[in-house]
Amino acid sequence: MPDIERDGVSIHYEASGDGPAVILTHGYGATSQMWAGQIDLLSANHRLIVWDMRGHGLTDSPEDLSCYNEAETVDDIAAILDAEGVDSAVIGGLSLGGYMSLAFNVAYPDRTRALMLFDTGPGYNNPKGREAWNQNFAIPRAEALERDGLDALGGSEEVRVSTHRSAAGLARAARGMLAQFDNRIIQSLATIDKPTLVLVGEHDQPFLAGTDYMANKIPNNTHVVVPNAGHAANIDNPEYFNDAVTAFLSSLD
Repeated sequence: MPDIERDGVSIHYEASGDGPAVILTHGYGATSQMWAGQIDLLSANHRLIVWDMRGHGLTDSPEDLSCYNEAETVDDIAAILDAEGVDSAVIGGLSLGGYMSLAFNVAYPDRTRALMLFDTGPGYNNPKGREAWNQNFAIPRAEALERDGLDALGGSEEVRVSTHRSAAGLARAARGMLAQFDNRIIQSLATIDKPTLVLVGEHDQPFLAGTDYMANKIPNNTHVVVPNAGHAANIDNPEYFNDAVTAFLSSLD
């Protein structure tokens, strides 16, 4: 279980298998443990990398809020790829991890071989939409963690299978990484020139519209709706999810 260090922050990741690289980023409040049902399958033909974002799991939770933002997150992904000797990879993630995968493509297009976006959204064009997200979701989530500790995470599937060390780190991640600040990522969709898998659970109501929007904007995408699945499509219906991902990865070869 290797770790890397960036400016005094230890970033935890795990890598397995050989072949073209794939890196998966978990959702907010989850950890790399949420990918347990994909590890053996995907590492059979790929170098599969999973990791814990700042404030999550086995990665450090620095006290400085400025350590938690989109730029640091995508640079963490790049640093993990560097540590693995990987020039470019399939970049994927769920929810916040999917958003950060889009952000990675904006920052490092030459290192993005393809994108896999699971149960995620691209942010907001409208400043009022961003403000509503921050005021109704991101900030209240941070305040609940600051007040109630890890009990505030709830029991969603991806959270239930994950273990954290710091409620304070998760709160800072909500304020700096989960919150929305601009429209750069949603504006990038039409310019994406990589094969992209856009996937959502059929019952993931809050993300169905965002998924449809991405499928309509990204030029070369495969749109998959996973039946009998909610926000954690890979956990709710792993067989269907795994078939969709392996078919997409096979199409890249």
